Amino acid sequence: MLSNDRKLRADLIFASTMLAAGLVLCGFSVVTTTRTNVHLAQATPPSQGSPSTTTNDKPAESKPGGTRPTTPAPEPARPDAQAQKEGAKAALPPAPPEKIAPPMEKK
Repeated sequence: MLSNDRKLRADLIFASTMLAAGLVLCGFSVVTTTRTNVHLAQATPPSQGSPSTTTNDKPAESKPGGTRPTTPAPEPARPDAQAQKEGAKAALPPAPPEKIAPPMEKK
């Protein structure tokens, strides 16, 4: 019974010491965060540009059933065979063989 009391007393002293150390550490961190001089950066206001004098600010008018005008015209990622013969290069490199899956088997 006497050894249990000693062990309990040692555990209580250790727990009290750990609690006091934790409180001191928390107090120290609170003091250091409040004492630092925080400098906040402010963004400059956006510059006011002059209004545009062109009258071509409207988008192209849509026509039912028509195609959407694009400027410049979109180009395919891979040119056709005729263009490749003339020396055009593909915009994307060919896929590596390990990325190309084999054909799916039919059940």
